[in-house]
Amino acid sequence: MSQASVGHEGHAGHEGHADGHGHESAEHAKYPFLAHHFETPAQQFDSAKLGMWLFLATEVLFFGALFVAYAVLRSRFPEVFSYGSHYLDTVMGGINTCVLILSSLTMALGVYFAQRGKRIALLICLWLTMAGAAGFLVIKYFEYSHKIHENLVWGPGFYIPPHDAIGEAESVALAHAPAPAPAAVAAPLNSAPSAVPMIGAHPAVDASVVKPASMGPLGLGAGAVNHASAVTHDIIPHELPSAHLEDPKMPPNTHLFFAIYYAMTGLHGFHVIVGMVVIGMLIYRATRGDFGPNYFTPVDLVGLYWHIVDLVWIFLFPLFYLIH
Repeated sequence: MSQASVGHEGHAGHEGHADGHGHESAEHAKYPFLAHHFETPAQQFDSAKLGMWLFLATEVLFFGALFVAYAVLRSRFPEVFSYGSHYLDTVMGGINTCVLILSSLTMALGVYFAQRGKRIALLICLWLTMAGAAGFLVIKYFEYSHKIHENLVWGPGFYIPPHDAIGEAESVALAHAPAPAPAAVAAPLNSAPSAVPMIGAHPAVDASVVKPASMGPLGLGAGAVNHASAVTHDIIPHELPSAHLEDPKMPPNTHLFFAIYYAMTGLHGFHVIVGMVVIGMLIYRATRGDFGPNYFTPVDLVGLYWHIVDLVWIFLFPLFYLIH
């Protein structure tokens, strides 16, 4: 018997009593999951589902603001988005898309099995959905760690390469940066400081410890790298965090692409973590046998949430990974 039919039968019985107090007690005794402020299971189910749809509407507004920000930035700096998307791994993004689509399928099957009281099949589907969410986050971790290692971050730090593991400062000069004036080089040490602040300035480093900058990623142009003031070390990494700064084709404000990328994908990742938490709660309750044909509301509501999370990623993947 479906949850809706149970509710309608209970509602019909309620109309047959003049006062309704005795029937309400019998209804709650028959269905322990029925909250005291609801008259029938159908009324409880409809109220819960309406509340979830209202919550999902606020989530759409939340992500909608970021999508508007993306549209504004991309319309103003189209060359930045075309350039920055080359640094994203389309293969990893595609795998994550397939993982989330499959997890959405297993979640939908979980709702189906919960409605029919098949506890073992429900648990299998919930665990598969949990595995898909975990796999998505693991792949995202490797994506993030690689970009952070290459200094592909948001804000002014995008243009300031960090120190390497052995403490040797790397080259911080941009390809388009003007050379210092001779007068500034010859200025005495005790002269007055300049009125222009030096953001992220590094201490002077001897040329013998400056490592050469490597090329940008494949297909991003072949700007010549100046090795005149660099000495090769015994061990030089294949790619340095400052590689993108040496690319002459890098447009201004490239950091804006990575700012909106981390904002939108990071917020989506947070929602995936929240989804894992609530799916874990479903697994715990399904193990106890809480769900069946008469009561499957939590499974149905979590399924709605998970489908929205998957839908957001389906929009994010082409907007960031497939625009080049």
